[in-house]
Amino acid sequence: MSEGISVESLLEEARLAKAMPPPEERLRLREAAGLTRDQVATAVGVARGTVQNWEKGTSSPTPPARLAYLRLLEGLAELHPAPTAQGSDPVAALFTGQPHNPAPAAVPAAFAGLETLRGPDGRAVEGDPGPCVRCGVETAYQSTDGRPLHSGALCQPAPAPAAPAPMSAPAAPVPAAVSPVPARVPSRPQRRSKSAERAEADLMGLIRGAVEQEAERAGGDEDAALKALIGRAIPDVMHLFNETRAAARYEYTAYPALPDILHKPSKREPDQIWEARPAYTNPAYSMRAARADIKVTALDVNAAYLSALKVWLPIGRLEHTTGSDGVGPKRSGVHLVTPAPWTHPHLPDPLGDRDTPGALWITDATLRLLLRLSGPKWGLTGAPTVHESWTSGATENFLDALRKLLVAARSEAIAAGDRLTLEYVKAMYSKFVSTMGESVHNREMVRPDWMHNIHAQAFALHCGRAYKAHQAGLEIVALKHTDELHVTGDWRQVFTEGRGVSEMKIKQGDGKASGEYLVGKVGG
Repeated sequence: MSEGISVESLLEEARLAKAMPPPEERLRLREAAGLTRDQVATAVGVARGTVQNWEKGTSSPTPPARLAYLRLLEGLAELHPAPTAQGSDPVAALFTGQPHNPAPAAVPAAFAGLETLRGPDGRAVEGDPGPCVRCGVETAYQSTDGRPLHSGALCQPAPAPAAPAPMSAPAAPVPAAVSPVPARVPSRPQRRSKSAERAEADLMGLIRGAVEQEAERAGGDEDAALKALIGRAIPDVMHLFNETRAAARYEYTAYPALPDILHKPSKREPDQIWEARPAYTNPAYSMRAARADIKVTALDVNAAYLSALKVWLPIGRLEHTTGSDGVGPKRSGVHLVTPAPWTHPHLPDPLGDRDTPGALWITDATLRLLLRLSGPKWGLTGAPTVHESWTSGATENFLDALRKLLVAARSEAIAAGDRLTLEYVKAMYSKFVSTMGESVHNREMVRPDWMHNIHAQAFALHCGRAYKAHQAGLEIVALKHTDELHVTGDWRQVFTEGRGVSEMKIKQGDGKASGEYLVGKVGG
């Protein structure tokens, strides 16, 4: 007997080959699992074009790859059965010839195109549980746009309608001239499960417990307690993050073949990604002008990096593409682009304070901002030219459970006037972002692509505030960092004042760059 061949393997191949799925079903199963042809080709040991031919029906699988391919299809059919009538077995029908009667349930048009969010291994990614948008039964799986959605075609059958209650009198007839209006089905509220609420309460208890522990250890010295809390912020936030991901299947720590553009040439040199950091001062305003009679308010943005955790992040191995092939609403990464000219000196450039013209590597967060500003709503610039990209499939909700937890802890600390917890939470989210790249302070996560996208998202959100203020009639005097916006006019008509993550407050501190101050306007 030849090496590697057994009676069992021959029988297995013969059994599976007896009912090889048709080409269209091979394609459906791969796409249902979110797998690329390259992934399938690598797994079964053939070229990408061979998989394409199998799915088109121009060729049929042959040994030795056929057995591996059939096993893959069998497993995918179990995970993603075709829509069938209740009681039939689509896997048996597919591989043993057992007949079944397809009877797909009607799906509202708005949900027909939804796809399950999947990691690079093809498995569905889990998130916060909620009612499935298709069938209403709770699920932890998510769609690619972040809504609860059962994986594949595994929605639960709708409950049978209850028999109508007997009526004591016949209903009044509907007048012939009036068409009856179908009853509107009330939408199900997006309630969180009790288990999710308990999990968040437990994690909030960890945050409170850490603060109490360090306060007690410091013997009432608040500064010493704060120093200790900041010192433990990185391992603590990584523990919280891991706990929020406990039921998830996607491995986040690192991918081996990051492109050179995401690696630092040395410890002191940055990589090639431009984060579009703003450092803008309106040239029409001058502190040295003869007439300094224009009142400016310096506004402070709350928890800018915490808000930026809601960002599209690549969740698979970054793949290289040329042209605009890597650009899409469900992809993220980094892109080499040549931007269109920015011709609005009274508004901050979305690419930040950049002196060198020409092509540059930017994040997906910056690209999305440029595409919005070049669209019909804003029309402020032309669309950038994309030359090449390193991207993968993406989700906007990967860090959302951690973000919601820290937002809740921050809000609780503000309400209680708890400075220790407030500064501890700030240290956790800021250090979480700043050390997730190539950092000696955090060995658990090596994702410079995520770090750059979160930074860039914070800057993009900040530019968005400036454009919103300008559209409402305010003049932008300055935009700096992620949290400083200087405007003229009644800013409270545009932004809500407060300390919440979606609110703004007047900047506190000494000096001309804080609170309210007067400037002159050149030529005014």
